[in-house]
This record gives sequence, C-alpha cells and structure tokens, in this order.
Amino acid sequence: MNNLRERLPRIAVLIAGFGFVAGVFVFAFAYFTVSIPDPNAYVNSQSTIIQYADGSEIGRIGSENRTVVTLAEIPLTVRNAVMAAEDRNFYNNKAFSITGLAQAAIDNVLTLGKGRGGSTITQQYAKTAFLTPERSIVRKIKELVIAIKLENQFSKDQIFENYLNTIYFGRGSYGVQTASQVYFGTTVDKLNVGQAAVLASILRSPGLYDPGYKKENLPRLEKRFKYVIDGMVEEKWLTKEAAAKIKFPVVNPRVTSGALAGPKGYVISWVEHELNKLGFTDEQLLVGGYIIKTTLVKEAQEAAVAAVNKEAPTKAPENLHIGLVSIKPGTGEIIAMYGGKDYLKYQFNAATQGIASGGSSFKPFALVAALEAGIPLSSMWNGDSPKVYDDGIGRPYVVNNYGGEEWGKISLLTATEHSVNTIYVPLGIKAGVDKVVDVARRAGIPDSVEMIASPSVTLGSSSPHVIDLANAYATFAAQGVYAKPFIINEVQGPNKGILYQGRIQAQEVFSKEVMADLTHALYRVTVAGTGGIVGARLGRPSAGKTGTSNDNASAWYNGYTPEVAASVAFYRDDATQSLNGIGGLNSVTGGSFPARIWAAYVKAYLGKAPIQQFPEPTNIGGTEPVDFVNAVPEMDPSLIPTPTPTPTKKKK
Repeated sequence: MNNLRERLPRIAVLIAGFGFVAGVFVFAFAYFTVSIPDPNAYVNSQSTIIQYADGSEIGRIGSENRTVVTLAEIPLTVRNAVMAAEDRNFYNNKAFSITGLAQAAIDNVLTLGKGRGGSTITQQYAKTAFLTPERSIVRKIKELVIAIKLENQFSKDQIFENYLNTIYFGRGSYGVQTASQVYFGTTVDKLNVGQAAVLASILRSPGLYDPGYKKENLPRLEKRFKYVIDGMVEEKWLTKEAAAKIKFPVVNPRVTSGALAGPKGYVISWVEHELNKLGFTDEQLLVGGYIIKTTLVKEAQEAAVAAVNKEAPTKAPENLHIGLVSIKPGTGEIIAMYGGKDYLKYQFNAATQGIASGGSSFKPFALVAALEAGIPLSSMWNGDSPKVYDDGIGRPYVVNNYGGEEWGKISLLTATEHSVNTIYVPLGIKAGVDKVVDVARRAGIPDSVEMIASPSVTLGSSSPHVIDLANAYATFAAQGVYAKPFIINEVQGPNKGILYQGRIQAQEVFSKEVMADLTHALYRVTVAGTGGIVGARLGRPSAGKTGTSNDNASAWYNGYTPEVAASVAFYRDDATQSLNGIGGLNSVTGGSFPARIWAAYVKAYLGKAPIQQFPEPTNIGGTEPVDFVNAVPEMDPSLIPTPTPTPTKKKK
C-alpha cells in the first residue's frame, strides 16, 4: 500500500506527460492536415440583390442575406463597438488567448453571463466561416488551428474585415452592412454610436438579445448595450461626456415573413426566370453577390399593388387570378407587375404564366387592319343581333352582341365605343382575318400564343398572357413603335463590374396616322363606351378597351396614356368557370374591377404629372361616310341553331 502511494505521483506525472505528448501530437497532426478554405470564396458568397430602377432594393435571391463592404467603409465607431463587445485586445493579441479565456470565465461569473466572450475575433471568424456548429474537442482543435493559420497568412485588418462581413446578426442577416439595413433601415456608414453598440451587442447571440424576437430580450439588450458603451469608454474609444449623451436607439420591428412573401415574390421569381434565360444559373444567383437593376419603377410598382388592394373584391374564390403588367411605351421597359397576392401561398404568376381568353381586347387588332385597308372610323355598319357567318370552313358561326343588344346602322367609331360584336366580326372578315392576326403579331402578341385566322379571332378566341396584351397596347401608345418587353436593365458582379446591359429593341410597325385614328377610337371608349368609368375617374386623356370572354370567364381592361400602358386581367383556373357573382356583381366584365384597378393604378402613378395629349386623328372619315352595311354577306339565317330551352325544375 505504501509502495502504491509512493508511485502515485510518478504515475500522475507519466499520465500528464503522455497526455501532453498526445495533445501535442494531435495538435501537430491537425496543423498539417487542416487547411484553410478560400476565405474569399466564403466571404464573397452573398445573396443576389434585386433593385428598382432607382437603385432601391426589392428583394434578394440566396440563402445568405449578405452585402460585402470594405473595412474602410465601416466607421471606426462601429469597429470599436464590436471590439468592445467581443475582443478588446484584438489588434494586440494572438490567434487565441489562454488568459483571455480565463478572464472571460471570471467576467461572466461576475456579470451573470453578460460579460465578454472567451474567443478572439479571429477564432470567431474561423468558427463562423469554416466550421460546423458542432460541440466537440476535434472541432475546437480545428478552430484553433485555422485561427493560427489565419493570423500567419492575413493581416489583422483583413481578418477583421472578413469577420464583419461574415458574422451572423440574426433576422437572416450576415455581415454588418445587411444588419444595419435590417435593424435600422440604413447603411453601415450612416450608423450612429448607439446603433453601432446595439449591433455589437446583438451579434453575441441574436436569439437572446434581439428585442424583435422576444420582448423579454429587451432588458438583456439594454444591459449588454451599457456594457459595450462602458467598454468603449474604458478603452478610450469614447469619452465619458459623449457616452453620457448616447441614448438607446429605436430598433426596427422584426419582419417574420419570408423573402418571397406577398406580391414582391412574383417579381423576384420572374426576374430570376429572366436571368436564367440570360445564362445566370440558380447556383450562381444564390451565392454570386450580383446586383440586378431592373426596369421596375418603385412608384409604379407600389401604385399597382395599392390599386389591386383597393379595388379588387375582398371576398373572392381562391382560384381567382388577378394579373397586371405596365410597360413604358416605346422602350419595352416593364415598370410594374402584379402576379398575385402572396407568392408563398401560390407560386403562379398571373401576369406572366397564366393565360385567359382575350375577348374584345383583340378588337383593336381588327380595327388597325381595317384602317390600314382604308376603312375609316366613319364607315357605316349594321349592328343587329344575332348574325351568322361562315367560320372559314363552311360551318355557321353565330355572333351575338353582349346582352343581345340591337344597334342597327351605326358608324365604326360608335361600334368601337360599345364593342359591337356583330360589326367587328364582318369588319375582320372584310379587312382579312389573316391581316388581323398579322396586326396582333406586329403589335406584340408572341408566336407562342396560338391565333387561328378565322372570324372568331377578332372576338379574342385566343388566350394571351397579361404581359402580351400590355405590350401590344404599349405599341399603340408609342404611336406604332413596337419594343420588346424586358425587365433586366443591368447585372453587376460583386466587384461592381457590368456583366449584362439591357437594351431597347424597338421598331416602327404601324404608321402614326393609323395609330392616331385608333387612339381616337379607343379614347372614345373611355369616355362614352364600355370603359367610360375609366375616363371619368382618371382625369386625363386615356385610351383603352375592355375585354370580356364568353360566359364571363375572363375580364380585361387594357389601356394607355401617352406616358404609360397597362393591362389588367381577371380569370380563374378553369376556363369554364364564370366570374359572375364575384364581389357581389351579377356580371363581372372588363369595365368593372379590371377597369377600376387600371384607373386607380394610372392615377396614382402619374399623380400630378403634367397632362399630355394624344395626337389628333387624321382619317376619321372624310365628307361622305362609306356604307359597309352589306360588305360581308351573311349565311342563311335558317342555319342559326335554335337554343334548346333549359328544363325548369318543379318546386316540391
């Protein structure tokens, strides 16, 4: 027993010595086997920022919400606040500090866990950037090895810059620049000392200190805030007098919804879609740190969303889709887009993905074809209803006016004002249904939209996207200049280099004279016809056309002023389902909700902008109006099928 007692100290020394040698061996092995991943690859891994045309932010693509800034762009007060919170001797210490760990332990005991951390900033950067959050001896050894190698390869300024661009501040924000925007709505260079101290306090543990996460975090944050300010005074980075004047700042409320929530999700997803077409992959967009400047105008986009929120029916079926696209005439720049209420709930863009029967929205194409064929607005036509025509392959095509209205002999201008079907079908036939299709294509209806050169094409038997009709009417607004629509104006790389530059692709496709007459007719629609509600509410010259398909399955309003063109459509998933009854209306037409939304949007967007006038019409009719009452022969009225009456159910 005595021998054992005598040998115990030697055994303890041997065990300690073996442990020390083993530890040295493990550390040496780790030092030579653990390498530093490329720091730049991580630090510069940042989300792609999508901006309005004016440079303000719309949203981001990517899992890490980070914007990289140089150390020179980060104020000294911000740097000092972070060091006061996390590592006051950063510029003097080594990669890790044994005494620092011991002091931190004592400090946290005395302050009940509210003191400084034990890791140096270099260790924190190594842990955040290159390691998993697991708690193990192996990970801790790797952290120390990477920290040592970082100190050997990089300057203190480089490590601090990477740290400030890497560290997580909560609320999905990585790096001090993004945290400044998330918590205070400003950039890092504009932070005051109080705001800097709050961010420095939060980064230790956002879940414990972010007051937007939990209300009980606020007292903890205020104490941590005082600790940071006192530390800055202690290190002589701040005078006592200046510290006494610093007030705890107001922190922005926490936004709990996702980055794609709400209407902006449709914009972001469409921008991503267009970037993919330009060759930018999803993976590149997630980590590439691109800056995407779009053509979207912030005021226009906000006006579009507000118009839908204000004028759309509050109680509507879940499968009701509302799409809006607005385009700048003559340039093709998409300035506003509304694809739905909440992208997180339904990933279907009503403005660019969905299609719906265009209805009478297509009548202007027939009118342009007629004007180009020399048929004036003063020409006289027969608007009786119903009528029957050859559908192009020998079968009867029955045409009725909306509500069965009988118009008798009226001018083409009046027929346009009131959207008279039984005049527009023979008008299209007289001008040539192939010419109607050609006009639609020239105006901007793409080849992907099927159009058959038959009498029904004039009444909108085809089903375009909202963006297609918006672009076609933008061609009319630009006095016949077609411009390819686009939404990506510029793509900048993370180094601010230009990787892609959008350009206007425009050409004149219609004469100004024809466009002046068309615009006059569509202007009359807004003041005296089916879209009259629009003219009454807009307070400035506008031109437009309603569109309502058979059985009211879709409803459109497409219109323009000299400055802006826009289309609004209502439709449902099933093309056989009627819109009638929605919003308490027995009949939902283009002149109802779509027209109201269109007017609210344009009125809000243009605001008090100077009123511009349309060009004067040049060929309204001459002295003697041409009579086209019998221009297109009808088929035998006896061929009109007799409707089968719907059986009436007897009451029990």
